[in-house]
Parts: sequence; structure tokens; C-alpha cells
Amino acid sequence: MSDFERAAELIKSAKKIAVLTGAGISAESGVPTFRGRGGLWQKYRAEELATPEAFQKDPVLVWKFYDYRRRLISKVEPNKAHRILAEWENSLGNIEIVTQNIDGLHQRAGSKKVVELHGNIWQAICLKENRVFKFKENPIKEFPPKCSECGGLIRPDVVWFGEALDPLILEKAFNLFESADVAIVIGTSSIVYPAAYLPQITKKNGGSTIEINIEETALTPLADFFFKGKASDILSQINNYLS
Repeated sequence: MSDFERAAELIKSAKKIAVLTGAGISAESGVPTFRGRGGLWQKYRAEELATPEAFQKDPVLVWKFYDYRRRLISKVEPNKAHRILAEWENSLGNIEIVTQNIDGLHQRAGSKKVVELHGNIWQAICLKENRVFKFKENPIKEFPPKCSECGGLIRPDVVWFGEALDPLILEKAFNLFESADVAIVIGTSSIVYPAAYLPQITKKNGGSTIEINIEETALTPLADFFFKGKASDILSQINNYLS
């Protein structure tokens, strides 16, 4: 029996599956990470713009950066990995996704049970009313954009560098992995905490972990199965044994 078949058997027998996805799954769709080498926009790095301080200093510049990102993301499509996870939600009914991505591609692929740790680039927060709402204007017509209800300044509904994760969202993510008997980790470096701790919770509670990545990570030695390669290729091979 191959590891793909064994992983499929694990997924079939699971009562609850928690999936953690990172930048790697969206990279297959062509979503740039905006971090590391080559992650420049004009003469700025993402780490210089995605901060509360940058927004306070120049909200127009920050919103132009996010307008650029939104336009790029709007041109890409969910890939096979996104679609397979959405299919599993429908067929297995016991799978929920926690994602570090802000692109909304899981939802576009059809997944409904998605916890977004770092927010969603297609939502905004009214700073006057402290209200979160969908903001899909693309391209953005006015900089900085204003709240359609009260005219107040709005910001992207994303977690910036130096900001804490929403405690309620984080608690939901922890609960999912605590109650899961199988954790699947896809395309994440497993070095950014607290997200990197999530599959370890499943493992400590006696569950199993399946890791899919193009390279080994800090999680790899703890994983029951490690599949090296693109998420769409690996999930397709596992899926062959589920259908």
C-alpha cells in the first residue's frame, strides 16, 4: 500500500479533519507572496506598508498597495488543490479549513467552512463604526476609500505586522485542531506562530498529521505523512483513493 493510499484511508476513517493552509497553496494560482526577495512594490517592501504605522502616516499609499494586490488576485483562479478541499467538504462533511491567506480563493472554490486567521483582502473595516463589511470595488475609485454608510475612513480587514490575531478567531482555530483526529497542513512554512502550533495540538491529542509542501519544514519530523510536491498534485493522488 502506498503512502497516498494510507493517507486516504486515514482521511476516510477520520471523524473530524482540520486543514491549515498557507501561501504555498495560493502560489500555485499565481498569487505573489509580496515577502522576501523580489517582494517589492514600487520602492517599498510589504513589511513597510502592511503596518498600522504606515496606514496612520499615509493611508493613500497603503490603499494603493492593496488596490494593486486586489487587482492581481482578481485575475487568478482557485487551483485544483482549492477545489479538491471544497469537494471533500461536500463529500466527507467533516472537514474545516484554517487559512493564513487573505485572498478568498478557498471560498471561491466552494469551501464554506473557512477560518481566516489573517483576515480577507475583499473586506474592510470602518474605523468610525468599527464595522466589518465586504469591499469588492475593483479597481478602487477613490483613495483612501470611505465607508459608504458614514463616510468614515476604512482600512483593509487584514492583520498587519505588529498586530495581534483576533482572539475569537484564534480560539476557533485552536478548537478545530484540538477536536480533530487528522490535521492536514498545506503550503505553510510552519515557523509563524501561533498558526504553526495548530497541527501540534492535534498530534499531542493523539491525532495524525499529513504535511504537503514543496520542501521540508519544522513540522516535517512530527508529521505521520510528509508529501513533497505541489499541493494540487499531492491532493489529486490522495483523492484518487477516496473516489
